Amino acid sequence: MSRPAVVKALWGAAVLALVAGCSSGGTEDRPGTAPPTSASASATASPSGSAATAPAGGRVALTGTLTEGLKSPWGLAELPGGDLLVSSRDERTITKVDGRTGAKTSLGEVPGVVPGGEGGLMGLAVRDGWVYAYLTAESDNRIVRMRYGGAEGDRLGVPQPVLTGIPKGVVHNGGRIAFGPDRMLYAGTGETGRTGLAQDRESLGGKILRMTPEGRPAPGNPFPGSVVYSYGHRNVQGIAWDDEGRLWAAEFGQNTWDELNLVEPGKNYGWPEAEGRAGKAGFVDPVAQWPTSEASPSGIAYARGAIWMAGLRGERLWRVPLAGAERSGDPQAFLSEEYGRLRTVLAGGGGRLWLVTSETDGRGTPGPGDDRILRLEVS
Repeated sequence: MSRPAVVKALWGAAVLALVAGCSSGGTEDRPGTAPPTSASASATASPSGSAATAPAGGRVALTGTLTEGLKSPWGLAELPGGDLLVSSRDERTITKVDGRTGAKTSLGEVPGVVPGGEGGLMGLAVRDGWVYAYLTAESDNRIVRMRYGGAEGDRLGVPQPVLTGIPKGVVHNGGRIAFGPDRMLYAGTGETGRTGLAQDRESLGGKILRMTPEGRPAPGNPFPGSVVYSYGHRNVQGIAWDDEGRLWAAEFGQNTWDELNLVEPGKNYGWPEAEGRAGKAGFVDPVAQWPTSEASPSGIAYARGAIWMAGLRGERLWRVPLAGAERSGDPQAFLSEEYGRLRTVLAGGGGRLWLVTSETDGRGTPGPGDDRILRLEVS
């Protein structure tokens, strides 16, 4: 169901107040910035529970709400058998959600998490009886892993460090992790507001990292002895692979352009020298870009020949149709302002997506039931 009209009215009033009193610089989705003009294609939002169709043929059908009442949900991972794990950034907890009924089981608090600003307990990934988590600790961002299942039952084991020393900040902590088709672990990081880190190949900030499940530099990485896979990123919170194994990443811009990039090993994606398409030698231009008011992209997923991108400040789900390594049409927007801020999208096989809202992260206007995991069928 859509948020009540009164909540939307209060949200509008809050935005006007922020426009009058706040600047846009620095934060992940810049609340209160006046929207720039855009020529991006966009679909009219459909009534709750119906199908939405965009001009170039994409389609989204909301098939239900799996669960609700989540607090600051961030990471989402699917367990063997179809149940889900969801992290709470600010509560420092991981919850198991039954993939059929939506029933929730708390797996407890993850030790060592120090929430603050855009940091906390963020991305999740599951592999071979381990739950991997990207988190903000006292001195850094890091990736840990915990045993789950088997003798542990519905409990998490003691966190074991996988990779430490990722720079932390009040903003731009990155946080998305996922296993690629090569069985290596990938992580999107941010430059913490210190823009120079993005171009410094000795720093783990402002990068996409690739490592073995134990945290060592993965075989074939572009820089010998390093987990750095690509650099020149501002704040990567979305990573996904298409059917041919190509890596795609969503990235927050500053004040002008958010980006969807095709990521290749060793390439430089330009920040802070370039934001959006710059056409500068030595930098890779994005495949798609959006005014920051329309996206502020977090999680992405690949399904039905397209990248699906969750927008925080943009409050919509973007579809980017692909033909190989190229975009095959204009981006299309769905669910615009239907469910507020959208944090994470996860492919569930075929045309099924899980979509996580983000109204309780301190920047939204929570309504009854927030936050929730939505079931979608897309084409």
